[in-house]
Amino acid sequence: MEGRWVEKIPVIDLKATGKNITRLRDEAGLSVKDLSRLLGLGSPHAVYKWQGGINMPTIDNLVIMAAILGTTIDAIVVTVMVDTSENNTDRIRCR
Repeated sequence: MEGRWVEKIPVIDLKATGKNITRLRDEAGLSVKDLSRLLGLGSPHAVYKWQGGINMPTIDNLVIMAAILGTTIDAIVVTVMVDTSENNTDRIRCR
């Protein structure tokens, strides 16, 4: 079966996702320390990195965080579509 070329792909916007985490955490009335404790993290450093758009939470932390914050993973993670058609060598082949 021959694949097709995909010219637009979704990419996670780390900064916008971090802003969502901050907003949702604030709306839930939780501090960074509260959220890190509820997620079972050893320190709040990871949450600060997520909020700053430096790193992304792992999928298991996203699932738990969505439950804690009373929302969905889709409401936390922000994606943008990236056009890869300008440079054919960068296009992604899907099966």
